[in-house]
Amino acid sequence: MLLNMLVLSPAVLIYFTKPKPPKIARPKNAARDSEKGRDPLPKKAFLTVYRGSMMVITCAAILAVDFHVFPRRFAKVENWGTSLMDLGVGSFVFSSGLVSSRTVVKQYLVPTGRSVSFLERMKISMRSSLPLLVLGFVRLAIVKGVDYAEHVTEYGVHWNFFFTLGFLPPFVALLQSIPIGNRNPTVIYMLLTLLVAGGYQIILKTTGLEEYVLVGDRHKYGLLGMNKEGASSFAGYLAIFLAAMSSGTYILPRDNTSDPKRSKTLKTMLGWAAFWIVAFIGCNEYQGLGIGVSRRLANLSYVLWVAAFNTSQIVAFYLVERLLLSKRQTGVNDEKEAYRFNVPKVLDAFNRNGLAVFLAVSAPAFSPD
Repeated sequence: MLLNMLVLSPAVLIYFTKPKPPKIARPKNAARDSEKGRDPLPKKAFLTVYRGSMMVITCAAILAVDFHVFPRRFAKVENWGTSLMDLGVGSFVFSSGLVSSRTVVKQYLVPTGRSVSFLERMKISMRSSLPLLVLGFVRLAIVKGVDYAEHVTEYGVHWNFFFTLGFLPPFVALLQSIPIGNRNPTVIYMLLTLLVAGGYQIILKTTGLEEYVLVGDRHKYGLLGMNKEGASSFAGYLAIFLAAMSSGTYILPRDNTSDPKRSKTLKTMLGWAAFWIVAFIGCNEYQGLGIGVSRRLANLSYVLWVAAFNTSQIVAFYLVERLLLSKRQTGVNDEKEAYRFNVPKVLDAFNRNGLAVFLAVSAPAFSPD
């Protein structure tokens, strides 16, 4: 709390003492944007900053965790509990799902959007999956080749996070083939999230899968048993991806209201953030059903925790942009210029090259010890 106050105090002081910036004159021959000519899915500064900031924190944690100065409470927990790095893994999947929802928005919410066949959707998903799966095998070969120290209880003997990311697109494409007609895609993907996460939680509790993943014999079922954490937790990460797609259906479309108080997008974002928070509280071990958070299992509580945090954080980034970086505050009227003004170049680069950056920082390196 003290650190946050020290960080925020200069920002508050600058905000109230800075002079009002002059308005930037536009060229005389520049045509004003009309409602028809505007992109229905524009690049949004608060989303870029959200994704870029998440990548910066993720990279810092991955690189710093091998050093003693890194607080151990921030590192991934073994079985139950929450930590910064546990949240980072789920947030990475959530941010990926948020971007992937563009195809859903184009198909159902944009008038010019065309329907995509199942075979075409699967073809596109396989093109997205193959590079990730290749990276997964490359990382596996490097880790085993240099005998790099790794925690087998994180994903398994052979499984790594790239395999989880690589298997997500085909399963999402399969679920996208469910006809929803004129129904609200936000609600449909929310229901799919609860169906996948809730069904997985029931299987964990009723079949003994939870006990096996946590304490069972790893060599009992061959290759599947050796990678029991990665194979089992995939259902939870799929649910997180679907929750992000549900969020993207109302976050990505254009918000035509400049006044935050009248913004329909803000009200929708606040409503869904409250929904995920209430759902997490109702499921959590202290206030609800008694289901503890487990990143290793990626169980129902973990899914709801990640969804609640990320939707709330996106609301915070949105409010910062609308209240502190509006056109009135910055003096920038052009939409593209406002985007460039509001987004630091470093965070924009992290956002555009997220996978490459993640691959670079997560590549095994020899410990300084």
